[in-house]
Formats: sequence, C-alpha cells, structure tokens
Amino acid sequence: MQKKMLHNSNENHDHHGVGHSHHMEDLKQRFIFSVIVTIPILLFSPMIQDLLGFTIDFPYRDFLTFLLSTLIYFYGGWPFLTMMIQEIRSKEPGMMTLISMAISVAYFYSAVALLVSAENSFFWELATLIDIMLIGHYIEAKSILGASNTLEELVRLIPKKAKRFTHEDTLEEVDVSQLRLGDEILIHPGENIPADGKVIKGESMVDEALLTGESKPLFKSLDSFVFMGSTNIDGSLRVSITKSGESSYLSQIINLVKELQESRSHTQDLANRAAKWLFYAALLIGAITLLVWSILSNFEDAVLRMVTVLVIACPHALGLAVPLVVAISTSMAAKNGILIRHRDAFERLHKIDVICFDKTGTITEGKLAVSTVAAIEDEKNLLYFAASLEQHSEHGIAQAIVDYAQNQKIILAAADEFSAISGVGAKAKIDGHLVMVGGPQLLKKESLQIPQKLLPFDSYEATKVWVAIDGVISGVILLTDTIRHSSAEAIGIIRSKGITTYMFTGDNNEVAADIAKKTGVDHYEAGLLPDVKLQKIQELRKGGKIVAMVGDGINDAPALLGADIGIAIGAGTDIAIESADIILTKSDLLGVVDAITLSRQTYKKIMQNLWWASGYNIIAIPLAAGVLIKWGILINPAVGAILMSASTVIVAINAQLLKKAKPMQKEQIGYNHTH
Repeated sequence: MQKKMLHNSNENHDHHGVGHSHHMEDLKQRFIFSVIVTIPILLFSPMIQDLLGFTIDFPYRDFLTFLLSTLIYFYGGWPFLTMMIQEIRSKEPGMMTLISMAISVAYFYSAVALLVSAENSFFWELATLIDIMLIGHYIEAKSILGASNTLEELVRLIPKKAKRFTHEDTLEEVDVSQLRLGDEILIHPGENIPADGKVIKGESMVDEALLTGESKPLFKSLDSFVFMGSTNIDGSLRVSITKSGESSYLSQIINLVKELQESRSHTQDLANRAAKWLFYAALLIGAITLLVWSILSNFEDAVLRMVTVLVIACPHALGLAVPLVVAISTSMAAKNGILIRHRDAFERLHKIDVICFDKTGTITEGKLAVSTVAAIEDEKNLLYFAASLEQHSEHGIAQAIVDYAQNQKIILAAADEFSAISGVGAKAKIDGHLVMVGGPQLLKKESLQIPQKLLPFDSYEATKVWVAIDGVISGVILLTDTIRHSSAEAIGIIRSKGITTYMFTGDNNEVAADIAKKTGVDHYEAGLLPDVKLQKIQELRKGGKIVAMVGDGINDAPALLGADIGIAIGAGTDIAIESADIILTKSDLLGVVDAITLSRQTYKKIMQNLWWASGYNIIAIPLAAGVLIKWGILINPAVGAILMSASTVIVAINAQLLKKAKPMQKEQIGYNHTH
C-alpha cells in the first residue's frame, strides 16, 4: 500500500513535469507560426504602408489579411481564450481575460470594419499583440519549468529486499512490503535498514545523519532502536520490527513532504492582479466612452472610440514586465551558482524576517575532522600508531585520522594481523606492538582505564578515538564537525541587515551551543527531529514572520517545504535539493547573501516595469476615451499602437538593465526591513 501510494505520487509529479514541458513547447510552436503569419499582415496594413512609404496592393488583399488574422486569432490566441474561460468561471478575471478581450474586440471589430474601410481595422495590432503575449508567456513558462522528484528520492532510501528469520531460525529474502510487526530481520554491514525496530542481538555503528541530522555514527547494541533508511556501518544486527510500512519514521517524513507539496500555495502574480483591475477599469471606461461619444458625436465614432480604449487597454508591456525580468535574473543567478526552482519564493526572499539554518552539512562541513590529539607522552608517536592502524579501515572516522596524519607529514607503517572489532574499533600489530583504537566501547570491552592525565578529555563534546598500545591507554584523538570557513561571515552579514538567524540541529545541546557561539547565530534549537523542525518553522510563520530555511539533508526536506523559502546547498542530498525553492551549487553560505541581493534587485526591476507598463495604460486609456478632446488631444488607433510599442520597448530595455546592476556582493544586500 505504501509503495503504491508513493508510486502514484511519483507518477503525478512526472505527469506534471511532462505536462508543463508540453505547454512550453506548445507556446513556442504557436509563437513561431504567428510570427510567420504576422509578416504579411504587417506588409498589407495601409497604416504601415503609409508610415514606411511603400504600397502593396492586389485583388482580395484585405480578404487575405482577414484570413491570416483569423488564423492568428484562433491558433495563436487559443491559449488565452481558453484560460479566459477558466478565469471567468472562477470569477477572477486577470491577464488572460484582459488579453482575450483586447484580441477579440480587435478581431471582430476589424472584421466588421473591413466591410466599410480597411483603414479602421486593427488586424496588425491584433497580430503583434498575440505575438508579444505568446513570447512573454513562453519565457515565463521556461523560467519556472522543473518538476519536483522529492518523493521519488525519498523512496530510494527504502531497501527493496530484507533478510527475515523464519520460524526455524533460517533466513529468507522477502520484499520489504511483506515485513510485519514482530518479524526479526538480519542487517549486514553497509546495508540500509528496511524498517524501524529494536536490536535484539549484535553491536554496530549506525549512520542516522540523513534522518536525524546527528553528525556522527551512533553505537547500537541490545535494546537500541534503529530507523528505516539509516545505514548499518560495521557490524551485523538482528532486529525485531516495531514499525514497518507507513508507520515507519521515514514514511512519516515522506507523508509530510507529500502533504506539504500538495498544500503549498503560490502568491498571485503582481502583473495578474494589475491586469484584473485594468480589466474592470477598461470595461467601465469603454462603456462610459460609448455613452458619451454617442451623445456628443455619432454612434460610429462612439464605437471606434470604445474599441480604441479596449485595444489600448491590453497589456502588451504588462505581459512582458515580469517574465523578462524573471528570465534575466534566473540566468544571472545560475551564473552565480544560484539555481531558482520556484520563482515566487525567490521573489519573496527580498523581504524575509528570519533565516533558519540546519547545522550539519550547512553551517558545518558535515564530516568529522581531527581537532585534538592528546597523548601521555609524544603526540606524533601516538598519531603514527593510530593512523598506521586506521589506514586499513574504510570507516569515515579512520579516514579522517589518516588524512590528518598525512597532513602532519607522518610516514605510516604497515600493520600486521589487522582485524576489526564489530561496533568497537580495530586492532593490529605495528612495529611489534599491539595497537587498538576505538570509542567508549573499547574501554568497556577491554577493561581499560583512562590515565589521570587524559581524564579531562573524556568529558569533551567530540567523537573520541582512544588509542591503546600494548594494553594501556596511551592517548585519545578528538574529532569534531568543522565549521565552514564562510559560515560566521555570512551569518554576521545577514544579522547586520536586521534578519534574525536560527540554527536547528539533531545534535545534542552542547555541540549546538558551541557552534552557535562560534558563528554568532541569534537562536539555536538542539535535538530536533524533522517533524519538530517543521513545527518550529510553522510557529515562526504563524507569528507573522516570513521564513527562509537553509539545509542539505533528507531530515531537512519537511522544513524546506514548510518554510516560505527553502534553500538547499549543492553539496546536500538529492532529496533536499528537490524539496527546495532555491539551490546553491556551492556549499558556501555567502551564496545565501548573494541570493538575497539578486532577489532585491529583481524585485526592484519588476516593480519598475509594472509601473512603466501600467503607467502607459493609466495615461493612454483616458486619452483614447477623449478626456482631453476639448484641448484637441485625442489618441487614434495608430498613435495608441505607437505608444503601446514604446511602452513595450521601455519595459524590455529596463529588464535588460538588470544585467548592468552592481555585482552580487555581500555588502550590497541593502535589506529594507520595513516592508
């Protein structure tokens, strides 16, 4: 049932992605066709011929223009006409209704006017209007294309098969979907755990970082609990299943992601809201124009005035105001290592109140490195023995010790009789000495006493590797998760701009407090599971805050989706990247600062373009209606078309100026907290 549910979810996402791609390709084809057909319509237009000083005349020229315009109206205008119906049905007229009204008025009026005089037709305006609207919506569709594969990435964590004990205590391989409460399973080293359960036999280190955010592997022994999707590292475990299928912890995360994806709402486009009010204004002014001009002049002039008002009201520039800026900013962002998946979230980034950071792999490197080597006698000698032994292990901790020793220019020796001690450590003979390394379990298993000199290190919050030579503890190596070089700088800059910073982690309070102190975050929360991180995000949002979440792990997926803006760093897991609105290709928190800078620049350009586009309509519509006729000022269709084109050109040039904006640098966020 669980797999079926997840499979269906993936299908829906795949179909959504394919459908969006098909829509984009459809707009492209309609645009190419419409542009080709527009060329002869422009050449046949009496106004264009008079303007450019040439003549093309032949029998049925006007009828051919009508046929070509009919093709453009129904084929090129079809997406707008169909979407207009949806807007009207939902009682939310917007951009599509305004565009459809203008092209319909232009087409049907021109068709009738053709019987009287081709001079009064709007065919060329109709054609160019549809061309511009098609390219604008194609650019917009292309800039936001990208279906989320979050659920598919989560499902990949679940093993397909499991080794289950039968009643005769023999092993059988079964599908994970066949596992039931109380079943006992065997998990070998290197395998993902197929269900939540309790250890009834064996000892091992288990990596739960992807689920809980815990930065170091945890030791599991009798009565310890393990979770589906975590990785068994070095020992075999016999586990009694306590939760399987949909009740497992990983499945709960999957359900959270699914629920949040389905319920995630998008803010209505500013341009569409402007178009909604412009639609009502155009209808009202058009009706008043018809009435007034019918009284002052004649019905034929009144209709011409009204049609001019309705055609001029169509948002040529308004249709391009947002898509052009979005396309340019998306390209600029990509060149600076910022990939935008959800446009509306990126645009909201300029006004955030709070940024929440995951710790492991986001603020920190997410991998352990040697921080201290403490020895009874010589530290380099201790490191020599420990690293010579650890070079034969593939464990991440062992590799960190070897790397550190090599950086210290220590030449390692060969190890004889090497053997791993499951869940404890390893041992071998080096230069005739018996060397053992391991964590606290080594001390217990071998009944080793910590010398007085080393006792203070036992209380340190770090991963400890004790080194015993010939049965005596000779030293300890401490490993900690290292803070990224840019984290403190980036957090400091963000705080200086009035944005509150939080750090969420599944690690313990002591580790969290140390990282918070070193990086300067305002607040931190430790020991958080993914569902609790989500709750913290929701609490902040309910308090009226606009919240961004920065993370890299699977455990961050619900929080990334639950925040107003989810930001994933590129070194993170696929699931975090697929759950995010913005992806930083580099694991550098200064990229967050760059993203805020570009968001602010983008928002500024969008607002400028909306004012330019709307300003044209605010001025041109009343003039077309004849409010200044007393002073001899009246816009005819030709002048209206020129003004419309000028407005479009200004918007296009202004959008291109975004490329000339100051480089994205941390000093230039210029965050304005009074929004």
